[in-house]
Amino acid sequence: MNFDCDLGEYGMALDADRAEKPVRKLRKLLKRMPAVPNADDIHDFRTSSRRIEATIHALSLDSGQNGRRFLKQISKLRKRAGKVRGMDVLTDYLSSVSRHKEETECYVRLLEHLGAQRLKYAKKFESARQQCASELNKGLKRTSRQLDKLLPSNGKKDPDQNGMSAAVTASALTLLAALAKPARLGKTNLHPYRLEVKELRNVLLMAENSDRQEFVRQLGEVKDAIGEWHDWEELVATAKTVLDHGVNCGLLASLRNMADSKYQNAIILTEEMRKKFLRISDRRNKRSPRHAAFRPTEPVWRATAALVA
Repeated sequence: MNFDCDLGEYGMALDADRAEKPVRKLRKLLKRMPAVPNADDIHDFRTSSRRIEATIHALSLDSGQNGRRFLKQISKLRKRAGKVRGMDVLTDYLSSVSRHKEETECYVRLLEHLGAQRLKYAKKFESARQQCASELNKGLKRTSRQLDKLLPSNGKKDPDQNGMSAAVTASALTLLAALAKPARLGKTNLHPYRLEVKELRNVLLMAENSDRQEFVRQLGEVKDAIGEWHDWEELVATAKTVLDHGVNCGLLASLRNMADSKYQNAIILTEEMRKKFLRISDRRNKRSPRHAAFRPTEPVWRATAALVA
């Protein structure tokens, strides 16, 4: 992978507070989260966990046994929280759908199913949280100490900080190159592509003033659009399982139409991002025909170079 650009000319640096904020937030959530967590707590838990995972990967804090074990625990708990969050999102989406009076029975049945699933997943999440809370908190404290050492927030330059910035930037460049794959996007690979977008965005958010970066904002819009489409598809799949009206169900038809509309919006936004910021062409890469040729633009380099101390 060879990028013809001098990142050092842009300046800026890793933001210690941005890197440590998710750690502090997760520690507070572990202490005060109720047995049946509300939607905001679950959302904050997942978001903080994702950003911590991205930070650990980018700074190679998972190279030791403790780091790997901690990462495994946080990933497991995040996935449990994701099940709960999924039911919250699907319930909100279902509540937004216009329905006729004759569809009330289907609506209530589906709503009750989502509520029951939410409670089941919340209990599993709470059980897992109690089992690993103590060790997870130790891992968060250890991670916080490591970040304090690697990314001092007192204005002093640590000898290793330039190396850390370079490592994080290299990680971002690797993730950036992954956005050129696959050459064409569709329903089978759009959601996995979102994971690449999300991970790159989480790494770029470690930089100072990253929320002002045009490319970072665009990644957020693409991430949200694809996620919304995928959630509507999940709601359709759930409705097919719970409801027994088949193709004659008006509610199911409404959900399907909404999912199709969200897909069109997601694919348009994603392709616009790839064309505008990555200048991905339809011409295949000669070395790897399955990959698209791409040439990142100035806003992309600025967002990436912001990680360099």
